[in-house]
Parts: sequence; structure tokens; C-alpha cells
Amino acid sequence: MTAAYANLVSTLDPKAFGRVAVLFGGKSAEREVSLKSGNAVLQALQSAGVDAFGIDVGDDFLQRLLSEKIDRAFIILHGRGGEDGSMQGLLECLGIPYTGSGILASALAMDKLRTKQVWHSLGIPTPRHAVLACEADCISAATELGFPLIVKPAHEGSSIGMAKVNSLPELTAAWKDASSYDAQVLVEQWISGPEFTIATLRDQVLPPIALGTPHTFYDYDAKYVANDTQYRIPCGLDATKEKQLMDLTAKACEALGIAGWGRADVMQDAEGQFWFLEVNTAPGMTDHSLVPMAARAAGLDFQQLVLSILAASVGSQEPRG
Repeated sequence: MTAAYANLVSTLDPKAFGRVAVLFGGKSAEREVSLKSGNAVLQALQSAGVDAFGIDVGDDFLQRLLSEKIDRAFIILHGRGGEDGSMQGLLECLGIPYTGSGILASALAMDKLRTKQVWHSLGIPTPRHAVLACEADCISAATELGFPLIVKPAHEGSSIGMAKVNSLPELTAAWKDASSYDAQVLVEQWISGPEFTIATLRDQVLPPIALGTPHTFYDYDAKYVANDTQYRIPCGLDATKEKQLMDLTAKACEALGIAGWGRADVMQDAEGQFWFLEVNTAPGMTDHSLVPMAARAAGLDFQQLVLSILAASVGSQEPRG
């Protein structure tokens, strides 16, 4: 482990965390990924000696929270209901410390449109975009932005409902499909070039990962199923460009109020310009996931990673995000 990341290793006695509820599953479109992530986190905590147990967040969730003894919560819910500020608000009302970002940061990062508006206001580069609410919006976006474009639901993760389009008929069809996931649909300029993902852990930026896939883009299948997705650490950038990417990531996450941990997705165009797409505040922790890869590159194994994330929740009763 390099000296730069040595302080990320938790030195707390695992018993100091008390009784920890790992919250996973839920009802979002990312339920299956969250189940895998949650089981991996739960096993790691238990093997480290933490008094941890799992709660699959369902209709009886509030009763479970009220009836169980819970000293803190590890949120590994992906998408709506867990990553959008609602769970964070409930836990704060109950006085239960939790992992990750607070109410505002979680809600803001979950909203791709408002994330882009914040970044744009601060000069953080993000692709040009439009909001689609009807077929007339598709025509306007095609005229204003040109093709190719990428369509995405504004409040989903894991690339669910996303599609690359090259014509107005494709754009209209993709908008209709994305609308089945979200009332608000976003369309962005397509950025041609390498894709990077950069994890943050307790206000430190971990080594960037370069992504490669034979798919049209880094879609759900490439993220969680395919075995031909390529991950490069070191990411292949020269030292100056890598530092620029890491510094921009820190600025982009700070702008949203990201705390504890997170993961930013970034494209680089042919001129070398970086373009920020979004930040995940409760990223995946499966065997295909990127934050554990970045942590390994920094010298932390999976168990050390989850303990470090959990340690950031200890004593965190002050306002978050």
C-alpha cells in the first residue's frame, strides 16, 4: 500500500461499530445487483468480526428498523429508495448513523439533470444535453445537438434504460423506452473516446480505471454479466492527465457534497478533454464492480474497503451533504 492511501485502513476494533444493519435489495430496477452487493458486504463485515446482519428492504422495512437494535447502517441499496436521499432521511429521523452521502448529496447525484446543472454552473465539463418530454422535444434535441446521442432515464443507474441513437426515429423510440423507467428522460451528446471511472473513499480519490468493452457503450450487460469487459489500472493516461482527471473528480464530487465514498463516470474526447457524466453514491460491490478494483490498486482488500466505508459513519451525527 502506498503512503498516500495508508490512512484509509480502519484501525477501529470491529466491535466498536456495534450492531450494523446492511441494507440491500429494495424495490428499484437495480434490485438484483443490490442483492449481490449486499451479500458480499455482509459476508466481509461478518468475517472481520463486525456484528452485522442483513435487511432486504421490503414492505416490512420500517417495522424491522424499529424492532431491531441498530447502531448504524451500511447502505448498499442501488437506485431509487436507497440512493436518492429518502433512506438517508429516514435514518436521520431515527438517529441511526449510516454510510455514504447525506440527504441532499444523495438526491442531487441521483438526478442526472440537476447534477449536470450544478456542474455546468461551476465550469466542470459535462456533455451538452436536453430534456425529452414529448416527440417535439426529440425533434428539437436532434436539431440542436446532432447525432449520435445517448438517451438515459434521469433517475436510474446501472445503465438501465439507456440507448445510443443515430437518427430521429431511433431517438423517439429510445425516449419512449426510457420513459417506461422514468418520467424525466435526458439526452446527451455522444462523446467518442475512452471511458474512465474514478472512485472516492473518505475524501481521497482512488486510482482511475479505464474501461473497454466491445458493446456500444458500458451497458448493464458489460457491467454485470459479460466476461469480455476490459479494466486497466494503471489507466494509461500520462501522469499530468491522470492528475488532472483526479483533481477534476475531487472538484466534481465536492460540488455535489459527496461523502464517505462514491464513483464518478467520465469520458475523454479525441482532443483529450474530460467530460463528467454522473456520480454514484452507493456503487456496486459485486465481483464485477469497480470500487473494489480501485481499492485493490490503492492497496486495500475488499474487507478493508468495507470497514473503511463503515468507519466513515462512526460518530457522524452532524448534518451530511
